[in-house]
Amino acid sequence: MNWISNVVPPKIRSLLRRETPENLWVKCPESGQLVFHKDLEANLMVVPGSGYHMAIEPRARLASLFDDGVYEMLPVPETVSDPLKFRDVKRYADRLKEHRAKTGSDDAVIVTRGAIEGLGATVAVHDFAFQGGTLGVAAGEAIVDGMSEAVERRTPFIIFTASGGARMQEGMFALMQMPRTTVAVQRLRAARLPYIVVLTNPTTGGVTASYAMLGDVHIAEPGAVIGFAGARVIEQTVRERLPEGFQRAEFLQAHGMVDMVVPRPQMRATLARLCRLLTASPQSAPAAA
Repeated sequence: MNWISNVVPPKIRSLLRRETPENLWVKCPESGQLVFHKDLEANLMVVPGSGYHMAIEPRARLASLFDDGVYEMLPVPETVSDPLKFRDVKRYADRLKEHRAKTGSDDAVIVTRGAIEGLGATVAVHDFAFQGGTLGVAAGEAIVDGMSEAVERRTPFIIFTASGGARMQEGMFALMQMPRTTVAVQRLRAARLPYIVVLTNPTTGGVTASYAMLGDVHIAEPGAVIGFAGARVIEQTVRERLPEGFQRAEFLQAHGMVDMVVPRPQMRATLARLCRLLTASPQSAPAAA
């Protein structure tokens, strides 16, 4: 027991004891550099010295992408949330409730629309904090609905992927989202609308095996892990020693699987330029200035 909590009144006690957040400084996993959290957030969660790209919250990503940080969230049709009534050590329905409370999102994919340097765009983002960004019925429905919105409004469709693959708790219902999203991509293509995929860390499994590798242009963030199976699984299957970093963005770009590797602070300008090029749209006056 101490005298501050026992004797001093609560209002005065708050002046004597200042609560200090524990996360004022963030350590770079690559270089060990300590970065003040405000500086890291201002640089879109990219460590200034090493260029290491840390995870960024989807809404912060969207705010940095759209003009003036303004965008509209698109409603997604309701789906069956637990088709298999799955349970391991905990009920799947309870896990979904926990992730919804933690992230503030209904599922792992958020679909929005807004303007990027004056050009309208429909943008979807995977939230890795929601069940590892896995692809389930709700996420698949969000992507299909977002692509339909892009076709209806005649806008480019951009998706930021970050996923562990198909969601095992939904079994074949999750796997069926792979062909469903593939058909939706074909609808974009038939409408002659740009489909741009931004691969972030990590993009794996069924997501890589479907819509993440069907874009007109594939962009990756530096250092992002991109692949179908894990490196250890592949090595054990082929029984060969694989090149160092063979699933990293830079390696994939060098071998033709990724078109460009773009740092996060340059992503908005790059996407705006690509959308203008692919839609033959003139550059807006503010962007030119």
